[in-house]
Amino acid sequence: MTLTKAPAACLIGWPAAHSRSPLIHHYWLRTLGIEGGYVIEAVPPENLRDFVLRLSLRGFVGANVTIPHKEGVLALSTPDARAKAVGAANTLWFADGELRSTNTDVEGFINNLDAGAPGWEAAEEALVLGAGGAARAVVFGLLERGIKCVHVANRTVARAETLAKQLGPSVHPLPWDAISDVLPRVKLLVNTTSLGMHGQPSLDVDVARLPQAAVVADLVYVPLVTPLLAAATARGLKTADGLGMLLHQAVRGFELWFGRRPEVTAELRALVEADLTKT
Repeated sequence: MTLTKAPAACLIGWPAAHSRSPLIHHYWLRTLGIEGGYVIEAVPPENLRDFVLRLSLRGFVGANVTIPHKEGVLALSTPDARAKAVGAANTLWFADGELRSTNTDVEGFINNLDAGAPGWEAAEEALVLGAGGAARAVVFGLLERGIKCVHVANRTVARAETLAKQLGPSVHPLPWDAISDVLPRVKLLVNTTSLGMHGQPSLDVDVARLPQAAVVADLVYVPLVTPLLAAATARGLKTADGLGMLLHQAVRGFELWFGRRPEVTAELRALVEADLTKT
């Protein structure tokens, strides 16, 4: 009799101990009745190459990748168009014996918007705050869905200019102090910065200047309801939160590793919410 080992995936990061990914994937494994595993692997930068190149030898069918390794894994895998365009990968899997990579932050953000604020893509102009890796994924997703004009505001405007050069003429760099000038025109506002997160400075953006039909999204999920989202909700605007994106970005990786497409349910959200809010 041949014993086959249950498939397992991991999260590669440094540090990685506080990730909620194991909670999410273990929930799906349990509810779908799949024999499998998901563990955290704290991998220092100097060990990344060795760890990734021996991923299957270590018994893994794939991996999630988090800070600071999202850029480093591109050279160690075959990235798809999304990972190349964003310049970062957060998911690894094997296909035809080859290690592939993608960036599911793109669909995580977009699918969360679809779930929380249907009709959002009617916006002709959007404003994205921040110009880091998360912003690149968000902007790529917005352009893919046909948003004609994406303003990108960053305190260091040169970073926004670099992002615009990478992603094309529909992206317009914006100095941070010019944010209030474009707010009346944008139907979608997205915060990709850490401003408003616990322990970080607040995000000073006046949502009262947005059109009444605007949608506001925040990638921060600690706290669950950021001051930006609270202000938007108080004004009656549709919102999409960071926890929703976290849950939706995990779907495709699970499907690639374990062969079943999981669902983001109210029960899963409640489970992760409880974990985030426990003291």
